[in-house]
Amino acid sequence: MSPEVFLDVFRDALFMIVLMVSAIIVPSLIVGLAVAVFQAATSINEQTLSFLPRLLVTIMTIGIGGHWFVQQLMDFTIGMYMRIPEVVG
Repeated sequence: MSPEVFLDVFRDALFMIVLMVSAIIVPSLIVGLAVAVFQAATSINEQTLSFLPRLLVTIMTIGIGGHWFVQQLMDFTIGMYMRIPEVVG
């Protein structure tokens, strides 16, 4: 296996990781920021107030985008299987 092939596989794997994590985390971060601004504006210092909306948004994101996540992972896995001759030979 040449270093270029290894770097291509590694780059594709890292891109897939970043794509999956950011698709789940970014909506949660946006909701967390909105709740933090609300808490700062109203001087409410309740720690559990920010937890529940972020949890619900994360669960909704996984539920709504689950099919897309699985499809992306399947495409990645099929692509890796197709690269086996390139990696071995």
